[in-house]
Amino acid sequence: MSRSLIWVQGDGEVGWACSACRWRFPIPTLLAGKDARDAYDRLASAKFREHTCESQAAAHTIRPATGPTFADRASTLIRRGYKPKDAVEVVMQEIALESRNNATIMQKAREEADDFLLKLRKQLI
Repeated sequence: MSRSLIWVQGDGEVGWACSACRWRFPIPTLLAGKDARDAYDRLASAKFREHTCESQAAAHTIRPATGPTFADRASTLIRRGYKPKDAVEVVMQEIALESRNNATIMQKAREEADDFLLKLRKQLI
């Protein structure tokens, strides 16, 4: 699988990243002006070409969850006005994109979604 330079934004992580491994090139906090952003983009592109991805096996392993849980993500959307089923569907779509439809991760997400909706129906959440 070929790698590409991708833009990531969320959970305090903003900047360029490798699509095949954990390499990141975070955006500087004081970046201002078009010339500065252009320079940052050129530098990120050069550093991306220079970096060596982790081993192929490590690049395709399931990364441990470090962000908010499924329930946290869905609850946030519900607080913003989404209906519970819609919030669960949006989170499932996000996870599918983040994990590139990895079957193991998607199965775990489906289980968490079912559990979340069940707890919501029983008013445990």
